[in-house]
Amino acid sequence: MSDIAAAASPRHSLPLRGLLSGEPSVVTAGVSLFADALRAQAARVTEVDWRPPMTGTAVDLATVMSDPRREAANALAVSRLMSAGAELVDVRPARECLGMEQGTFFHAGPPMDWEQASGPMRGALIGAMLYEGLAGTPEEAEAALASGDGVTLDPCHHHGTVGPMAGVVSPSMWMFELADNVHGGTAYCSLNEGLGKVLRYGAYGPEVIERLHWMSRVLGPLLQQAVRAHGPLDVRAIIAQMLQMGDEGHNRNRAGSLMALRDLLPSLITVDAPSSDVAEVVRFAGANEHFFLNLGMPACKLATDAARDVPGSTMVVAMARNGTDFGIQTSGTGNQWFTGPADTPVGLFLGNYGPEDANPDIGDSAIMETAGIGGFLSTLQYTAGSAVIGDSLLLSSIAAVIIGGVSLFGGIGTIGGVLIGAVLIATVANGMNVMNVSSYWQPFVIGVIILVGVAFDTYRRTMGGRGLRGLRLGGIPIGRSGAAASGATPAPEAQSASPPHPPIPPPDPGGQS
Repeated sequence: MSDIAAAASPRHSLPLRGLLSGEPSVVTAGVSLFADALRAQAARVTEVDWRPPMTGTAVDLATVMSDPRREAANALAVSRLMSAGAELVDVRPARECLGMEQGTFFHAGPPMDWEQASGPMRGALIGAMLYEGLAGTPEEAEAALASGDGVTLDPCHHHGTVGPMAGVVSPSMWMFELADNVHGGTAYCSLNEGLGKVLRYGAYGPEVIERLHWMSRVLGPLLQQAVRAHGPLDVRAIIAQMLQMGDEGHNRNRAGSLMALRDLLPSLITVDAPSSDVAEVVRFAGANEHFFLNLGMPACKLATDAARDVPGSTMVVAMARNGTDFGIQTSGTGNQWFTGPADTPVGLFLGNYGPEDANPDIGDSAIMETAGIGGFLSTLQYTAGSAVIGDSLLLSSIAAVIIGGVSLFGGIGTIGGVLIGAVLIATVANGMNVMNVSSYWQPFVIGVIILVGVAFDTYRRTMGGRGLRGLRLGGIPIGRSGAAASGATPAPEAQSASPPHPPIPPPDPGGQS
């Protein structure tokens, strides 16, 4: 069709070339918020899975995405993860099951040295030194760790092990031993200390060290007898049940902890030990809602390890933090770590503590999310909520509304505009992440956007008022209703409810009023 004929066609004679005359078809890229909103209105949407690559990664990303092995390799890795088993088969000291020697300490996250260690990590290492009898005081322990003489630090992940928070493991600590009866893997995790002042949070006071000695003297040996008498405990089956009961496997483990205790209790009460020790173990495990976390973590470690070493696979098989760095490992790249700065979580604080006291994220417990449960399930569970779930969205929500054209003075704004504003703010946030803008500066940028939007809104309101009526008294338009002066048309009911003033009669020629 010629250009003249095309221009004369009925479609091109319509406003916007007929864009609004037929069923809309939209193509979106980036965040799914806009696409989801359109689908909710029965609009046809085609999503393009695209995002701008990080600076300097375009060539590498193209190489990975064009690898002909990738699709089949990832399918194989996923099938291995999904089919992995997880059974608790024993409880043993780390010296025995991991071959640890005195002076060797495993820790959470990617590799690090003493200089890189954060406060909680340093505290946990100092406590482990005191617990192992390698130092008599915290000062002696810190000096030995700083010098490195006779001390070896290595990530838990390098030894089939995972540790919550600081994740420090020393030779005398007792470990859960889990086995994958499908792929033949083995994974370990230390026993959970409970809440309060504990080593994994970086505490090393006398009560912390005494609890660790009790766990080695009483808790570990009794659990060992109970597990061996019971036989393999199917941890994978417990995970499946606990998820149906409201647990998510990371911060909520109440159902899982009680089910594990239920299965072990008949064997535990018959072990060869003083009844007072048995009672104390039952009390400790029953009161510790995170008891099962240290079983769920090695179970997920078994699943992700089963997906390792598939050539061409880009599947993430480990996510871990050491309080300084965040690191990942992928199936097709072996034990190589890809690291970046660990982010600082946003949450509630106790007493006089605040964000300035917070430490960057720490722990191997992100293995739960790596395997697809934990935090990934939190948003799907309607039986529980979070008091801070929207705290980080406050600035972005306000900015999206302002960018979308909503006036803070009221009377102006559309739902469509707000949706577009949300997409733009999400794009800005994603762009800042891609550009490695610090999480401390990102709220500042959003705040600047809000200030600019407020300034423009104020300017628009002021100029609009002057254009409609030049005179104002105390900010109130003279001679017009507030709605009319702000650019809005009064409703018919409002007009009829306020009849105009009667006209002023002309002067009486005779001087009579």
